[in-house]
Amino acid sequence: MVSSLRLGIAGLGTVGASLLRLVDRHGIELAARCGRPVVVTAVSARDRKRDRGVDISSLEWFDDPVALARSEGIDVFVELIGGADGPANAAVRAAIESGKHVVTANKALLARHGAELSALAERSGVSLNFEAAAAGGIPIIKTLRESLAGNSVARLYGILNGTCNYILTRMEREGLSFEACLAEAQRLGYAEADPTFDVDGFDTAHKLSILTAIAFGTEIDADAIYVEGIRSITTADIEAAAELGYRIKLLGVATKSDSGIEQRVHPTMVPKSSPIARVDGVTNAVAVEADFVGRLVLAGPGAGGDATASSVVSDIADIARGDVVGTFGRPASLLKPYQRATMQTHAGGYYIRFAVYDRPGAFASIATRMAEQGISLESIVQRRRAPMADAPDHPQPLEPQPVILITYDTTEAQVKEALEKITTDGHIAERPQMIRIEQLA
Repeated sequence: MVSSLRLGIAGLGTVGASLLRLVDRHGIELAARCGRPVVVTAVSARDRKRDRGVDISSLEWFDDPVALARSEGIDVFVELIGGADGPANAAVRAAIESGKHVVTANKALLARHGAELSALAERSGVSLNFEAAAAGGIPIIKTLRESLAGNSVARLYGILNGTCNYILTRMEREGLSFEACLAEAQRLGYAEADPTFDVDGFDTAHKLSILTAIAFGTEIDADAIYVEGIRSITTADIEAAAELGYRIKLLGVATKSDSGIEQRVHPTMVPKSSPIARVDGVTNAVAVEADFVGRLVLAGPGAGGDATASSVVSDIADIARGDVVGTFGRPASLLKPYQRATMQTHAGGYYIRFAVYDRPGAFASIATRMAEQGISLESIVQRRRAPMADAPDHPQPLEPQPVILITYDTTEAQVKEALEKITTDGHIAERPQMIRIEQLA
């Protein structure tokens, strides 16, 4: 008789409760697909009495997740605690050192300790699986690690944070400010009380670092990623993008070049006709460009208890069937040191918005500074604000006017040099807004 695969789950929040329900509801079908029963035998969480909508009275309870990780009563330790260090890190290490397979949805842990934990799992002869750590219910980890094993990836990019995509979608559809949309996202539970991790791009950066390691076979280096969030995006930028044929998305982008791997997270103008531009609300999407398969685009729920639990179970099923692959698609010893391609060499078009004082010579000065850096302009849009009712005689300084430039392909270094000199010249009222344009098919 085939023995059951025994699970110990640490962390019974939204995802943990969904995982319990999924295993209970689909247990028979899951056993048929895995060739053996999959059962939850033990759990650990901070509050034993909390109502989670599932019956855990028959399961062995552990106050300490590390003790659960070392328990002889489980075969797989499922870590749903979260956090790069602390109990999650200690429990995962304890499980691996005790010969237990590990399944985790913890992107922060992997971004910080992934390569080290991968090597530890190899030495212990166990699996470390993490499909749910990037893009929630989208099977992008297995797609990169297994389905595209015969390809060389040139670029991957995606919408990896549902909170930011929800905010940008609402700003565009309803003309609301960033602050208003963020407040609504917090009310609906899409954003945390402290939204820094989401709206400032760090959540996307953690996920991108994991995908980059698998796609390009490099060690994880989350600190090497250029990160810029969406706080500076205004309704004026959203409206201008729409008029020019673009939408604004927070993208995580990783590109292979001769000088290394460029990883960046920032608001991006993408053509309305591109698949990634059509992804709205809390939905995530990831596109992969590889030599033999061409371009793949996967879209789906990037968060939520049920979608994330679905990905967790896919990892559990691999372990139940005995499918073992390298954590990052290859042995940890074969991961190459990460070689960072500097953002200064990033090439592409740029959207630049100035608030220019309406006085003689101001625009000519800006155009000269752009030309000095060899930057060619594809289009110029100048919007003249209506005269102020109480200032018919042009008081000084004159009301700044919005001017938008779209450049042809140029480099990050050239644009930043030009903007620095334009700012010093004193013809603009505020810091220029710069948004990169990504030409996606």
